[in-house]
Amino acid sequence: MIGEWENELHKYLAGIVKNLSGEAIEIGGMRDHQHLLARLDLKTSFPDFMRELKSSSSRWIRNNYRPTFGWQRRYGAFTVSESVSDVVRKYIKNQKQHHNKQNFDEEYKALLRHHRIDFNEKFMGMSHACYTRLRFWLALTTHSASLHV
Repeated sequence: MIGEWENELHKYLAGIVKNLSGEAIEIGGMRDHQHLLARLDLKTSFPDFMRELKSSSSRWIRNNYRPTFGWQRRYGAFTVSESVSDVVRKYIKNQKQHHNKQNFDEEYKALLRHHRIDFNEKFMGMSHACYTRLRFWLALTTHSASLHV
C-alpha cells in the first residue's frame, strides 16, 4: 500500500516536523507502521505535536491516496540519546530487511521487554485493517536532556 507513495509520505512527515520547529532525522517503515527519528524543540507540547503530525498526515493521505486511511490511536514514543541516534537511524533505514525476520508486534514487545517497560497484551494486538490503520513509532532526540515522554 504505502510502497507506491512512501517517499512522498516521508517528505510530508518531515515537513510537518519542520513546521513544528523540529528536524526529521530519519523516516522509514513498512506497510503497517512507520518509524520517525526526530529532534524536537517542543515549543509545542508533545501531545499537541503528535496530534498535529497524525491529523495532518492522515488528512494528506486521505486526500491524495487512501480515502479511508487513519493512524491507530496509540503510538510509541521514546527518547534517544544523541550517542545512539546513529544506531536508531541505521535501524530505521533497514526496516525492510529487519522485518523479514520479525513482525512489528514481536519487535515492539521485545523493545518494551528489553527496556523493562510493563505492558498489557490486550492492548498490543495489530488491527486487522492494517492497510488503513497504521501504527506510528517515534524515537526522539532533543536539544536538551530534559524531555520526558
